[in-house]
Amino acid sequence: MSDPITTVLHPDIIQSHILKRLDGQTLASATCASAQLLSLCSEDLLWREICNSTWPATSHPTVRRAIAAFPSGHRSFYSDSFPSVRCHKPAAASETSEFISAVDIYYDDELLYSKVTVTETLSAWFLSSPFRLDLLSNKETVPTPLIYDGACVGLAKERLRVSWILIDPSKKRAVNIASMKAVEVRRHWLTEEVQLRYATVLGDVVQCAVVVSCGGEKEGGELQVREVSMQVEDIGGKILTGLDSLGILGSAMEGQRWKSDMKREQDIYDMFLKMKIECREREQKREKSLDMMCIAAGVSIFVAVLSFFLSVRMKVQVW
Repeated sequence: MSDPITTVLHPDIIQSHILKRLDGQTLASATCASAQLLSLCSEDLLWREICNSTWPATSHPTVRRAIAAFPSGHRSFYSDSFPSVRCHKPAAASETSEFISAVDIYYDDELLYSKVTVTETLSAWFLSSPFRLDLLSNKETVPTPLIYDGACVGLAKERLRVSWILIDPSKKRAVNIASMKAVEVRRHWLTEEVQLRYATVLGDVVQCAVVVSCGGEKEGGELQVREVSMQVEDIGGKILTGLDSLGILGSAMEGQRWKSDMKREQDIYDMFLKMKIECREREQKREKSLDMMCIAAGVSIFVAVLSFFLSVRMKVQVW
């Protein structure tokens, strides 16, 4: 049975005047309507424009070359990068030569900064060192429309967004590590910098976090983004090594996806924090028990030694 839309309208009109106006989610839904629409909606040019408008960093030549190798080009890349990742069991590390990071920073819907970096992953230094990718170079800052004052903490959480897409060219997969909005924001007690965390929890035991630090020269001045980094942390807060992180990130790329939902991301992160606190309390109790055992053992040894010397002294006096 033919589709009435494609029967009445010429395919070129559908593509240029209708499909180009759709966002990625709507375009993906349109592919299910009919075989004709599936063919029209599968054009890579459509998906490339959607990816470039959603994530401007994807227009970089390095990223475009990587996406060109994906099974369905930009369509495959979008299906990897747009939904939230759902991963329950981190896998063992698998070899990959490099990661490509495509990062965009927004104030509401206004693009503030865009950058693409390439990280080599085969060296012994990378595999054994804590996994941390830094976006900005030394003394590089990103200005924002926000004012550096007491209200900037809440405004930064609500209005600053980050997208950090990690691409594995060898596996032809990608994943967006950052949550849709900051799941945690705090002001550093010493430097007074605003620290925002855009995190994705994987397997209930680790988090892939994009940490953004913002500050200003003086109260009432311009709020600037001073540091942006991506790292993988376990439930104890320890930053994992490159070797351990490869397995976790590989599982995230291969894992299931679900529809992005800010509330669900926040709930999952809050549960992770709760488990983190419980883990820390158990560790403190264990350390306290070990301390008590050490104290008890020390007292026992002292009493034994004291008893020995007293008994020796009494024997000497008898003689």
